[in-house]
Amino acid sequence: MVNTIGSPVQIRLETSSYCNLRCPLCATTTGDVHRLAVGGGFLRFEDFRKLLDHHPGLERIELSNCGEIFLNPALLRMLELAHQRGVKLTADVNLNKVRPEVLEGLVKYQFRKLVCSIDGASEETYSIYRVRGKFANVIDNIRKLNELKQRYRSPFPELLWKFIVFGHNEHELPVAREMARELDMEFYPQLNYERLALRFAPGAGDDIGDINPNFSPVRNPEAVRAATGMSAASRDEYEALHGQTIFERFCHHLWDDPQINWDGKVLGCCVNYWGDFGGNAFRDGLRASVNTEQIVYARAMLRGHAPPREDIPCTQCEHYEWMRKRGQWLDRGARRTLKLLYWDFCRRALRWLPRRARRTLKLIYWDFYRCTQRWLPAFVRGAGL
Repeated sequence: MVNTIGSPVQIRLETSSYCNLRCPLCATTTGDVHRLAVGGGFLRFEDFRKLLDHHPGLERIELSNCGEIFLNPALLRMLELAHQRGVKLTADVNLNKVRPEVLEGLVKYQFRKLVCSIDGASEETYSIYRVRGKFANVIDNIRKLNELKQRYRSPFPELLWKFIVFGHNEHELPVAREMARELDMEFYPQLNYERLALRFAPGAGDDIGDINPNFSPVRNPEAVRAATGMSAASRDEYEALHGQTIFERFCHHLWDDPQINWDGKVLGCCVNYWGDFGGNAFRDGLRASVNTEQIVYARAMLRGHAPPREDIPCTQCEHYEWMRKRGQWLDRGARRTLKLLYWDFCRRALRWLPRRARRTLKLIYWDFYRCTQRWLPAFVRGAGL
């Protein structure tokens, strides 16, 4: 049955739902994350060990979601245990405050990938969105990691510079890209969440847009597309071009790498913070917890095979509402498989090219893609990628 899955080989597991920053468009900043299903807390080492003990087939775990992993006091022990069990770890971090022994543990225990959110190339620009963050601290920690990688003669962790593009920082894209190259980091520009798509969360209060309306929209779309190699410079432009929401990939989490909360509750995807699907990975085991009646029904909803239901968190999500209104449902068939194979081939092939050549090829490809997609009907757009 396509809406049930086996015991996952990769999951997303929240290590800390607390964060030391106060980014304006984040639901952790507004307090909604802690008031609703996620709550405030840290993943316990005992629960992490129990999860690995009972699920030896686990191969990869993404340790982040709503908070900063480095706030968890048991993190170093988790890194060591995962390394002993052969489980690959990745995370999305702000990297502002990290204990020296944890920095060394990231290298010593071969943490696979750190995606570092750095939205600027100067203290002044970075701090506009990363409130309470210090640009100098982040860059210093990256340099320390590179020194440790040299000492241990290790390629891990791979470092990726994620740059969320806003109007206030778009002018620093070329400088940030060059800094990333000097720091041996992959550069990854990303569209901003100008209409943060979580406003349907029940009990979450007002729309985030009402709290901070139109936070720093992109000012020069053409320059942003040229500097990033992206097909679009805004969420609206992406949806018009591709005929799908930019958040569609998160819906696939329910099948490919389900999101587990720090207390074991199954949230399904990294967007949902307002409800859970009834299962608990620590209490029920992974396979049972990711195949409850609610989550199986949610998978049917996302594929257009079942109507919305009030007790399903997806019903309250803007991404689902977007799909429902347009009758464009999640594709879990052969086209999805071909997409994954194509993306994997492109990633592997591009690694052999110099970074400047990669960027040039992306610009040429997306220019051609935009030209060909404009005249296609909405249900066909994005089919090739």
